[in-house]
Amino acid sequence: MLKYLKNRIDNLLKKEGIREDDNYALKVISIPEELTPKNEKFLPDEIKYILKETPHNREKLISVIEEGKAVGIRIFEKTPDALLKAVSDISIHSQHFCITTWLPQLLKDGKKPLFTEEDYKHAKAHKVDLDKDLNTILRYKTKFKQIVLIDINNTGITKHEQDFVAHLNEILYPLAVDYIIFRIISDNAHERTAIAQNIIKGMLFVGPIAHILEKYSHGFGKIFAASADDLMGETAELMALRGSGFSWKFLLKRLKILVPIFILATYGAYKVEHLLVAGHIIYAGILFGLSSVALSLTTAILSISMYYHSVEALIKEKKLKPHTRWEKIIEALRQDFTNPARLGLLIGSSLAPITGIIAAVSGLMYNGWVLAAVGSTESIGAGLTVILWNKISHWRYHRRLEREFIRKKRA
Repeated sequence: MLKYLKNRIDNLLKKEGIREDDNYALKVISIPEELTPKNEKFLPDEIKYILKETPHNREKLISVIEEGKAVGIRIFEKTPDALLKAVSDISIHSQHFCITTWLPQLLKDGKKPLFTEEDYKHAKAHKVDLDKDLNTILRYKTKFKQIVLIDINNTGITKHEQDFVAHLNEILYPLAVDYIIFRIISDNAHERTAIAQNIIKGMLFVGPIAHILEKYSHGFGKIFAASADDLMGETAELMALRGSGFSWKFLLKRLKILVPIFILATYGAYKVEHLLVAGHIIYAGILFGLSSVALSLTTAILSISMYYHSVEALIKEKKLKPHTRWEKIIEALRQDFTNPARLGLLIGSSLAPITGIIAAVSGLMYNGWVLAAVGSTESIGAGLTVILWNKISHWRYHRRLEREFIRKKRA
C-alpha cells in the first residue's frame, strides 16, 4: 500500500518538475481514525500545526480521506542542488558572500534582494543569471514541506479538493518557511565545508607523529602538536571561506597577520618545556593550550571581520537597512556561524587552556598522544560539530517547533 502511495506521489512530483534525485520524505495519512483527537499525538507535526491553527479542518480532512483520498506530507530531506547553486550564486555575485541577510526575508516576507547593474555585470561575466536563480528559489520555496492529495481509487481530484489542499498549504507555510530556511542554510554550510571536513579528519595523524617526536626529543613533540594542528586548521579555514566564494587574492592578505601569530605560537610551544623544567606546571599547561589555538582564534576573528565588512558593503549599497555597530557584529556572527566548523573551532579553542592545565598537572605533557589531543582540542571540537551539525540543526528546528506548539496551546 505504502509503495503504491509513494509511486503516486512520485508521479505527482514529476509533474511539478521535481527530479528523482531530489531526496524527500513521505508521510501518509490514509485512515480517517488517524485524525481523531485521541490519535492526534501520533500525527505528523505538520498536520498537528494545521489542526491547532484551524480546528474546523479536522472534519474536512476526515471527509476527504473517506472519499478515497490519502493525505500526504512531502518533506525535502536535502536541498536540491539547483537550489543550493541559486543561493550560492546570489550570495557570491550580489550579496557579498552573505546568506542570512536576505534569504530569510525573501522566504518569509517575499522581499527580494536588491540587484544592482554592477551585480548583473559581474554575474554575467561568470555566466550567472541572477534573475533565473531568484526564480529557482521562489519556485522551490513552496515544495519543501507540502500537503498533497493522493487519489487512491483513481476517481479524480475535484477542483474543490485542489482548492482545499492549496488552503492547507497556505496555513502550513509559516511553519514550513522556518524549515526551508534551516534546510537551505544547513545544506549550504555542509557544501561549503566539504573540503574542510576531510582536512579535519586528517588531523588524526598528528597524534602518533607527536608521540614519536616527544619520546626521542622532549619539546619537539609539543612544537609539532601545536603547529601542525594550527597549519591544518588554517588550511581548513581557507577552504571553508573559499567555498563561500572568497577569492584567493583576498584570502592571502590574511598572511600578513597570520604569519607573525604562527611564529609567536610556535615560540610559545617551544617555551613550554622550559616552564616544565622550572616547575611552573600550570603556566606550562596554559601556554601550551594557548599556543595550540592562537592561529585558530586569529582566523576566527579575521573571518568575522570579513563578514562585518560584507555587512557594511551591503548597507552602503542600500541592500540592507542601516545597522548600529553592534547590529553589524551580530549580523556578521550570525552569518559566520552558519559554518559548523567555525562554531566548533571556537568552542574547542575556549577549552584548550583548560585541557592544557589538566595535562600538565597530571604529568602527561610528555605523552605525544595527550599532546596531540590538547593541541587539537579546537579541531576535535570542529570535527565533532561538523559530524553532528545536521543532527544539531534538526534538534534546534524541532525545539522551535515544540515551543511554537506550547505557545499556541497556552494561547
